[in-house]
Amino acid sequence: MQSTFKVGDKAVYPAHGVGEVLGIERREIMGQKQDVYILRILDNGMRIMIPKDKVDSVGLREVIPRSKVKEVYKVLREKVVAVKSQTWNRRYREYMEKIKTGSIFDIAEVLRDLYLLKFDKDLSFGERKMLDTARSLLIKEISVARNCRETVVEKELEKIFN
Repeated sequence: MQSTFKVGDKAVYPAHGVGEVLGIERREIMGQKQDVYILRILDNGMRIMIPKDKVDSVGLREVIPRSKVKEVYKVLREKVVAVKSQTWNRRYREYMEKIKTGSIFDIAEVLRDLYLLKFDKDLSFGERKMLDTARSLLIKEISVARNCRETVVEKELEKIFN
């Protein structure tokens, strides 16, 4: 199912987070004219061009509806770490795959697992960085879904993990 976006819509680009569709333009890519979305990532201002016919294959999707936020929080509250006994580099690869899916539920699992793991053992540098990435991606999308400040979501996450 091909998603269509309009200028001004918010969309989630896997591993980069929430962006705003700035424009829809006709560009020549590898000798062919294609319609592309021009997306600006809200967190860092990066601009990305995504061919309209590649939207599904790159995983560009709508921001979750507000009604799904409770489900995300439910995932965060679970206290089971799926990959606890693995080596850090295997965990890292598995978590990176989950982040690349762009699914907010996969990202919530990564955040939860790393937060819980942090209390048992020291996280590697890569895992700490990934924890920050997952946290940032989640906070941004939930705040956009709920139309609230990011600080509100941050406080809610702190409450869940403390």
